Amino acid sequence: MIGRLQGVLADKNPPQIVVDCNGVGYEVDVPMSTFYNLPAAGEKVTLLTHLVVREDAQLLYGFGSSGEREAFRQLIKISGVGPRTALSVLSGMSVADIAQAVTAQDAGRLVKVPGIGKKTAERLLLELKGKFGPDLGLGAGGATSDSQTDILQALVALGYSDKEAAASLKALPKDVGVSEGIKLALKALNK
Repeated sequence: MIGRLQGVLADKNPPQIVVDCNGVGYEVDVPMSTFYNLPAAGEKVTLLTHLVVREDAQLLYGFGSSGEREAFRQLIKISGVGPRTALSVLSGMSVADIAQAVTAQDAGRLVKVPGIGKKTAERLLLELKGKFGPDLGLGAGGATSDSQTDILQALVALGYSDKEAAASLKALPKDVGVSEGIKLALKALNK
């Protein structure tokens, strides 16, 4: 029903914001990834939204990109995953990180998100498989290659954060082998 809000950012109190649209203040819950990219209070803001109507409430969730909103919609379709859990996942991981975890079937990355246990992570991976494609954050090249996934997993196993490991992958040639890729990534990370 409400697909987009455009107005003045009246209040920021994570994870909730208030958007003033011609005198009507809409309370909107946003993931932290969207929250960090918001302008200062009093500035104009445009958010894509998803309205959840329950018996006892009507809740509005806002997103800075269509990829985030689509990921949220895919997450809440899963049994046992509500809007709060979906926001938590999107706050803890970018859409590209979620897509990579699903592609690699890496439950360990999802378990790091507060509120996600091992069983929930495994259910997420199972039900999201094949639903996170290029339009949800993997970029124009589609899914990452098996060697890049192996390199990423090796770097995470060595103690690097997901963000550091993913950033080092971007500098690697696309056709690099696993062992050579790990060596090059480690050199880049140690600079």
